[in-house]
Amino acid sequence: QLQESGPGLVKPSQTLSLTCAVSGGSITAKYYYWNWIRQPPGKGLEWMGAIAYSGSTYYSPSLKSRTTIARDTSKNQFTLQLTSMTPEDTGVDYCASWTLGMEWAQGTHVTVSS
Repeated sequence: QLQESGPGLVKPSQTLSLTCAVSGGSITAKYYYWNWIRQPPGKGLEWMGAIAYSGSTYYSPSLKSRTTIARDTSKNQFTLQLTSMTPEDTGVDYCASWTLGMEWAQGTHVTVSS
């Protein structure tokens, strides 16, 4: 199970920080990839990046310069930081696990507004 937490409102130029807590299994379990995916209003899903069971990270080229994905194995959770937020970053952000299939968290509505 995946449970997201984090603010729903961020001001322009600030950094978004979201946490995804994982239960029912370890984030270091082999061949699991822990993803962040977002959906702007009226648009499709956009993969933002992932952290693998090994700790390796992968980022969307379009967001790489602003994105950091990390994990805390002691808390069995992984995090997203997205810097320099603009109104174009408004949408629903999801954490999701991927192995043989995908499991999604409930999503966080993120609004960028002053």
